[in-house]
Amino acid sequence: MTFNSINYLAFLPLIVLLYYTLPHRTRWAVLLAASYFFYMCWNPRYAILLAVSTVVPYIGALLIARSVSTWKRRAVLVASLSTNFGLLFAYKYWEFFAESADWLGAKLGVSLSLPAFDVLLPVGISFYTFQTVSYTVDVYCRRVAPERHLGRFALYVSFFPQLVAGPIERASRLLPQFSSENHFDFTQMCFGCQLILWGIFKKVVIADRLAIYVDSVYNNVGCHECVTYILATYAFAFQIYCDFSGYSDIAIGSATLLGIHLMANFRQPYFATNLRDFWRRWHISLSTWLRDYVYIPLGGNRRGTAWTAVALMVTMLLGGLWHGANWTFVIWGGLHGLLLIGSRATLDSRNLLWDRLHLPHWLRDAVRIGLTFHLVCFCWIFFRANSLSDAMTILGSFSGGSWALPSIDPNILASGSLGVLVLLTAQVLQRYCGSCREFLARSPLPMRWSVWYGLALAVVLLGVQRGAQFIYFQF
Repeated sequence: MTFNSINYLAFLPLIVLLYYTLPHRTRWAVLLAASYFFYMCWNPRYAILLAVSTVVPYIGALLIARSVSTWKRRAVLVASLSTNFGLLFAYKYWEFFAESADWLGAKLGVSLSLPAFDVLLPVGISFYTFQTVSYTVDVYCRRVAPERHLGRFALYVSFFPQLVAGPIERASRLLPQFSSENHFDFTQMCFGCQLILWGIFKKVVIADRLAIYVDSVYNNVGCHECVTYILATYAFAFQIYCDFSGYSDIAIGSATLLGIHLMANFRQPYFATNLRDFWRRWHISLSTWLRDYVYIPLGGNRRGTAWTAVALMVTMLLGGLWHGANWTFVIWGGLHGLLLIGSRATLDSRNLLWDRLHLPHWLRDAVRIGLTFHLVCFCWIFFRANSLSDAMTILGSFSGGSWALPSIDPNILASGSLGVLVLLTAQVLQRYCGSCREFLARSPLPMRWSVWYGLALAVVLLGVQRGAQFIYFQF
C-alpha cells in the first residue's frame, strides 16, 4: 500500500474515524494494528522482522536502565545494537559485501566464493533500524527514560505514516505523543488534508512526470549526448526532491489528522547557500541523526581541523552507504564529504572575497545558491546512475561528447516545466512571505479555494496514475 494509491485514500479516513471514535486508552492499539496491517501489505512475513526489531531494543533498554554496573550496561547496549545492525546488514548489505569481497579476492588471486542470499529488501528497514538505535543509545546515555509499555513502544517503531520512509523520529519527541489524549481539531484536520494534497501533487504531477524523462536517459546510458544527460540530471534533482518531500508531506499530514506531529524533513534545500546549509535543509531527520550519533561521537569539530575532516568524511560515507548497497552511493556520500570539508576550509576566504566584491546581498545569495545547486546536481549523477560505469560514461560525455540540443517530448517538457514552476512559486512565497499556509490564510476566500481545487484538478488530469513507488522505499 503506497501513499499515492486508492487503497491508502480509503485506509487513512477509516483509521482517523476509528481513532477519534474509540476511547483514548485503546487508541494506541488501533494505530498499532493499522501500522502492522499497513506494513504487511508489502510482505506479511517481514512483520516478524519488524517485531524482532521492536522487542530486542525494548528489552535492551529496560535492562540498561536497571543495570548499575557500567560493563553490564555496555554489554546490553552492544548486544542490542549488534542485533539491529546485524539484521540491517544481513538483509541490505550482505550481497554487496560478498560481491565486493569476491572481487577483491579475485584481484589478489584468492578465491573466496562467499555465499549469496537472494532475499527481498524489507521496506523501511533502514528507517526503523535507525529509529530503534537512537532510542537505545538515548536510554544508555540517560537522555530518555525507557518506555515500559510494549504496545506504545511497538507503535513508536511501526507508526505507519513514517514507517517506511521517515522522518526518522526520536523517542523523546514521538513517544510522549502516544500517551497524550488528542481531541478532534477541525483546523488541524484542514491543515493535514492540505499537506497531503500538496504532497500528492509533488509526487504524481511533478516527480512521476519528470521520472519518465529521467528514466529514459539514465536507463539507456551510452545512447545520449552531453546536453541530454545534463537536462536529465537537472530533472532528477527536482524529481527526487518532489518524490521524497512529497512523501514527507503526506506522512506529516497523515499524522496531523491523528493529532500527532512529526518533524519537518525538508526546508527548501535548493535555496541553500552552501553545502553545510544544504544538509541543514535536506532530509533533516537523517542529517541530524548522523550528526548526533556519528559525527559528534567521533569528536565532531572538537579535536582540530584534521580530525574534523576525518569525522565529516566518515559520516558522509556512512550516509551514502545508508542509502543503498552500491558503490555509487558510497561515492555520492564521499563527494559530499569532500565538498563539506572544502566548504569549511574555505569559509573565511570566501567571506572575504564576497566582502571585497561589494555585491548586493540579493546578488551574492543568488550566486551562492546557484553554485550550491550545481554542485548538488553534479553529485546526483552518482546517486541516480545504475552503476559506477554508467556514471563514468555520463561524466566522459562532458569532455568528449556532442553538445547538440536533445529532442524532448513536448508533452513531458510542458507538464514537467509547469509542475516545477508551481513548486518554485510556492518555495519563493515560503521563503519571502513565511508559511504558504499562512499566506493563503490571509488571502481572499476565492483565491484559497482556487489554489486547492487547482491542485486537486492537476492531480486528476496531469498526475501519473500508475502508482509508482516512492524512491526512498528502496532504502
